[in-house]
Amino acid sequence: MEDTVEVYMDESVEIPCLYTFTKTPEMVMVQWFVREREGNRVRISYSDLTMQKVDEDTSYSDRISVQSNSDGETLTIQDVKLSDEREFFCQVSGLAAGNGEGRTLLKVFHPPEPPVIEGVLSGVSVSSDSPAKIASCETRDGFPKPNITWYRDHIPIHPANGLVNVVTLVTRESSGLYTVQSDLHYKVTKEDKDSHFSCEVSYFVPAAVRTSESKGINITVHYPTSSVEIWKESPEGLVKEGDTVEIRCQGDGNPPAPIIFNREQSDVELDSYHGLLVLKEVSRADSDVYECHSLDLDAVNHDEVVDTLQLTVHYLDPAVVMPKDSEVMLKGESLTATCNALSSLETATVWFKDGIEVGRGHIMQLQDATFDTAGQYDCAVTVPSLPGLQTSGSVHIIVQGAPQMKDAEREIEQTEKVGGWLNLSCEVRGYPRPAITWSITGSQSWREVVKRETEEQVHSVVMLKVTTDIVAVCNSTNDFGIETKIYNIRSIPFSQTPTARKTSVDNSGVIIVVIIVSILLLAILGSVFYFLYKKGKLPCGRSGKQEITKEKTSKDDIVVEMKAKKTEESVLLKGVNGEKKPLNDQNNILSS
Repeated sequence: MEDTVEVYMDESVEIPCLYTFTKTPEMVMVQWFVREREGNRVRISYSDLTMQKVDEDTSYSDRISVQSNSDGETLTIQDVKLSDEREFFCQVSGLAAGNGEGRTLLKVFHPPEPPVIEGVLSGVSVSSDSPAKIASCETRDGFPKPNITWYRDHIPIHPANGLVNVVTLVTRESSGLYTVQSDLHYKVTKEDKDSHFSCEVSYFVPAAVRTSESKGINITVHYPTSSVEIWKESPEGLVKEGDTVEIRCQGDGNPPAPIIFNREQSDVELDSYHGLLVLKEVSRADSDVYECHSLDLDAVNHDEVVDTLQLTVHYLDPAVVMPKDSEVMLKGESLTATCNALSSLETATVWFKDGIEVGRGHIMQLQDATFDTAGQYDCAVTVPSLPGLQTSGSVHIIVQGAPQMKDAEREIEQTEKVGGWLNLSCEVRGYPRPAITWSITGSQSWREVVKRETEEQVHSVVMLKVTTDIVAVCNSTNDFGIETKIYNIRSIPFSQTPTARKTSVDNSGVIIVVIIVSILLLAILGSVFYFLYKKGKLPCGRSGKQEITKEKTSKDDIVVEMKAKKTEESVLLKGVNGEKKPLNDQNNILSS
């Protein structure tokens, strides 16, 4: 019975030779043989009770060793080669029963490289009458010879007459390893354009079978156009006048067939590029049904393949406002204004005055007009479903009427001191614009210092000087009437004013203080002169000189000066001309 030992190439392997003895042998010999390719045996090892040796000049001389043990011998082969896949014999002589022999088949394995798959780059047409080559799969350096299996979407492909054909090429390399190449011939259909094709290599290893799968590839499948699709690529949503519209058309053929565009009611071809039609700054005239056609000559039965698109270009005409431009009203009247714009969609209107919303809807009602009603009214017309569409218009309202003073009070009472200046204001509205005139009685000094005018308003300010009671009248007139404003100004004399009286009292007090201070200064000054005179510091003319060198004086030389004593009364009450004033006058002065 033959044993089998399996090993990978380039590894080491042990081949046992088992035997037993019933009694101690007198002589035993063990020999190892290998069968050559030609069938003859060649000894590679010899051993007996006295020696053990490896035969020289064989392919195993430097790669084997033999180890004896109680059960027999073991042959070890280093660096196993493919050529080592053969039978090895163990022959034992000297057994009780005679000679014995054992056989072992050594099998060598080498896993192949992972499979490499390549698809046909040019593509395959569904119009081919027979299977065409679509892919090739190759695996290299395997032993024993590996096998290749094809898969479509992970489902095995088996040869089928007229549909699938697999061509396999096996090459034995100089190393003894196998290279296997498999070509898949396949009749493709349109459905194969999205399929994944792959190949799988199966190969033997010690005590097992293993597989290795390639990556998946897509096959370029050529097929004619059977349908086309047209759609609006931009803009998104509704289209309005002024937009740039892009229309795309694409067929399902591979390779894509040329596409042409035209309008439904016209055979004129429109300019397009690779299935894209661009319409710049469209108007309502561009609204139409657009067609796209495929020019695929390989189409089945050459039937025309076409698709259509309805393009609607929405519009909004300029707003029409009634009344136009401007409208004149009388105070108290009513007016109905309208604002409309022709559009392909529903519109909405909003009215504004001075930027403030004053109404909604196409109709605006103005009731019981006043001067505040006058002004410009703007209407904005929009399309709610298409925000880009909008237009506007305006109407100017003029309200005619008699002048109307700004202040409610028509007669004003004022007081002002004599000599003061006043500013009197008069502001009037009306249409036509009123004219303002001033009528002033009681003052000759006045002038107009401010004069501002607008379309319907006048503002005048006069400045006047108060010299007496004044009546100032502001008269405003236009074609519709007159309006008057009166200022009654009562003058206040300067002396009667509390301020004047207070000033008079304050001035009297100041005068009394000045007089008292002056009298005290005169009294002090007189006392100083008298003291100096008594000390002789002041000469009294030539007759007053004295000889300071005389040692003594006689009675004749003594000068006695006698002066009348001046009383305080005489000093204070002496008149201007040196005469004494009567007693009553003196009392009056003291009282003051």
